[in-house]
Amino acid sequence: DQMQAIAAEMNLSETAFVSSSSSSEADYELRIFTPNRELPFAGHPSVGTAFVLYEEGRFGKKASKFTVRQQVKIGLLPIEIDPTADGVRVMATSGRPERGNACEDVEAAVSALGLRMGDVTGTGLPVEASSTGLQQMMVPVVSLDAVRTMKPDMRAVTDLERAMGITGFAAFVLSSHGDANVHMRFFTPASGIAEDPATGSAAGALGAYLVRHGAVDVSEETVRLVIEQGEEVRRPSRIEVEVEHEGGEPKVVRIGGASVTLMKGQILA
Repeated sequence: DQMQAIAAEMNLSETAFVSSSSSSEADYELRIFTPNRELPFAGHPSVGTAFVLYEEGRFGKKASKFTVRQQVKIGLLPIEIDPTADGVRVMATSGRPERGNACEDVEAAVSALGLRMGDVTGTGLPVEASSTGLQQMMVPVVSLDAVRTMKPDMRAVTDLERAMGITGFAAFVLSSHGDANVHMRFFTPASGIAEDPATGSAAGALGAYLVRHGAVDVSEETVRLVIEQGEEVRRPSRIEVEVEHEGGEPKVVRIGGASVTLMKGQILA
């Protein structure tokens, strides 16, 4: 209850709480809360927490790449920390990639997101749930302009999240403003987050979805993508995604990128 109250007060996409783990195989345990619920896994809290612990010297003085293991609700997950001359790069392994159900009412989802049917059906890709720890609905869109100008009905999106048993909708297009491979927006008002500026779990789930459906080049054993997000809420982000696969079937997904400290403070009461 205290963790949930603190997360509500912070009012950020997620607030992460660190403690020692009951597992001898884990370096620490992580619990993750949105403003109104606990999540079994999330990407950015995983990356950010590992980075903060490294910055605080909790892993000792290390100048080369090393791996730590976090315990979260979905299990034990490794995180690779790579100190370089340009900063610290952190790549967190997500949960096992799983293909979810196809959306049973695409029209309702498209309408709730403020899109037109042609914006979605024109891609030739399915509206389908994908998971690397959280079931999230992937919604392909034909153009960057359609993604940028969409105006979701948050009440309708909330109702659909609950009815479908998912955590959010990821609307994406296979183009970007710069050199990223994908532009994405993510909405999960049922979790207290209208639009998230950066969603590691959804980026990982999207990477698995794209590999599974052959929407990206799968000629290499590891597919590497960059996903841009957050420009519409003036908090731009770039998320690196790595998907190891066998014949187009995702096996291991990692998400992350360069990490920096943004602010520090104390909770006084």
